[in-house]
Amino acid sequence: MDTRVWTRPPTLVTDAQENVPRFVREVIDGRTVVLDTGERVQISLLAPAAECWAAAAIAFATKTLVAKPVRMTSFIPGEINLWLEDGTDYALLAVREGVLRAQGAAGALAEAEAAAAREDRGLWGLPCNGMDVTPTTTTTAPKRVQQPEPVVTTTAAPPVVTTTTPPPPPPPPPAAPPCAVMYRISGQWPGGFQGGVTIRNTGSAAINGWTLAWSFADGQTVNQMWNATSSQRGATVSAASVHYTATIAPGREVSIGFLGSMRGKNTAPASFTLNGTACSTS
Repeated sequence: MDTRVWTRPPTLVTDAQENVPRFVREVIDGRTVVLDTGERVQISLLAPAAECWAAAAIAFATKTLVAKPVRMTSFIPGEINLWLEDGTDYALLAVREGVLRAQGAAGALAEAEAAAAREDRGLWGLPCNGMDVTPTTTTTAPKRVQQPEPVVTTTAAPPVVTTTTPPPPPPPPPAAPPCAVMYRISGQWPGGFQGGVTIRNTGSAAINGWTLAWSFADGQTVNQMWNATSSQRGATVSAASVHYTATIAPGREVSIGFLGSMRGKNTAPASFTLNGTACSTS
């Protein structure tokens, strides 16, 4: 019997990987994942997630793909077509649900994107309305009118002397908070929810490195966070910037998202501090 082992000669051509079973270990963004082999790949035909919907895209991909069996085909190194275990094309599913836009695609993907826009699904509905950045609303408080102080007249024996007391100067207005925070709950299910926080720099100087803190009132806990590093002690949560979110220029904002657990009520935090300074909330 011939017991020799025959090997294939080396070649510079990489064969396409077709219908390969895999598991997704980690989600980087809505279209980039890390496989169980440690390889970081990008899902074909999906455009990058814009700032307004980036957190929701990560949450959707995490819920749909992480630790789930998938199948993939790869014709270009680092880029794959991805199917769920039931045969669903993930790119088509993400576009149809309004999680991501299609990139340079026609046919079924283009039709799915048009349908999602018509039905205001995902990024096509509130709060993004198809825009890359969440629209902000500015409210101008009515101006306070300073009431004049009464004039006091003192009358003595002739000659008559009139004394006028000038009104005291108005107190200086309180300094405006250097930051504004918007907290939102984008999804909720029994025992869990997805939350997001947008931090806006309302001051005149750039913020270089930050820690945002808040307290939950109903025993909620943060299980996973993106765009920041979370820690929690009791009801108090701290979210520290990572290298790509550390700098916030004046007038600009960053958004973080998280997955949390809850029991019963899910009341929003009443206040937030950024680097120890209270922020306005909306």
